[in-house]
Amino acid sequence: MSSLSEITRLAPWFVPALVFLLGACLGSFLNVCIHRLPRGESVVTPGSHCACGQPLAWHDNLPVLGWFLLRGRARCCGRPFSFRYPLIELLTAVLCTLSWQLFPAGPAVGGMVLVLLVLGATFIDLDHLIIPDICSIGGAVGGVLLSLWLPALHGISSDYFFLASLRSGLASVLGVLVGSGLILWISLLAEAVLKKEALGFGDVKFLGALGAFLGWKGAVFSLFGGAVLGCGWVAWLALELKVTGRRAWLAPKIETPEGEPTDRVGFGVRVSFGPMLGAAALCYFFFLRSRVDAYFDHLWFLF
Repeated sequence: MSSLSEITRLAPWFVPALVFLLGACLGSFLNVCIHRLPRGESVVTPGSHCACGQPLAWHDNLPVLGWFLLRGRARCCGRPFSFRYPLIELLTAVLCTLSWQLFPAGPAVGGMVLVLLVLGATFIDLDHLIIPDICSIGGAVGGVLLSLWLPALHGISSDYFFLASLRSGLASVLGVLVGSGLILWISLLAEAVLKKEALGFGDVKFLGALGAFLGWKGAVFSLFGGAVLGCGWVAWLALELKVTGRRAWLAPKIETPEGEPTDRVGFGVRVSFGPMLGAAALCYFFFLRSRVDAYFDHLWFLF
C-alpha cells in the first residue's frame, strides 16, 4: 500500500481506530497530569504507581481496559481506584475520534489539542478550584503557535502559506485578547457590585487560551454559553442535594468565601466555572461554529 488514502479506501475503519487508540493513550497521560500538576509533581517521573507506592505493570495500565480487567482494584494491595480514570480515557478517545471524523487533518489536530486542554483544566478545576498556568497561559501560547502552523484551524486558506499563517495568528491573538479582556471586565464589575471576588483569575486566563483556538467569536460564545450551562449545572446540583441529601457524582469542589469545604450550593459559594467554559468551547468547535459565526456576522452587518 503506497499511501494513507489507499489504506483508508480499503479499510475505512483503520485510521479512526488508530485515532481512538491514540486518544485513549493521551487520556491515560491526561490522568497523570490531572493528578500531579496541582501538586507540583513531575508528569514524567516516577512512572505510574499505586497509592501504596508499588509501580504499575504495563498490562495493568492499559487505557480503559485496565480498570475493567482489574475490576477497579489495584493488583498489588487491593485498593479501589476511581472509575473516573477510564472515563477520562474513554472521553478523550471519543472526542479525538470525533474531531478526526468531522474535520480535515489540520483542524482535527487542533481539535485534539483543544480536547486535551479542556479536559485537563476541567477535572483539575473540579478537584481543586484552580486552573494551572500550564493549562491557561501555556494553552494560550500553544494555541497561537498552533494557529500559525495550521491556519485551517481558523478557517483560513491561501495559496501563500505565510499570508494564511499570519492571518490565522492574528485571529488567534485577537481571540486571546477579547476572551481574557471580556471576562476580566465582567469580573471587575461584578466584584465592584458584590464587594467580593466573582471570578477567579484562572478563569480569565483560561478563556484567553480558549480564544487562541476558537477566535474571538468562539471566546465570546464560550463565556456566555458557559454561564448558561453553569446556571443549569448549579441548579441541578442544588436539586439533587435537596432530594437525595448527598452530593452528585463528579460534583465539583465547593467552598465558602472563607475557603471552607461545603456541600451547600447557592449564592456566595465558590464553584468551578472552568468546566462550563470548556464545555461551551467544545460545543462551539464541534457543532455550532458556523451558526454562531453567522449570527455574529449578521450583528456586525447591522451595525
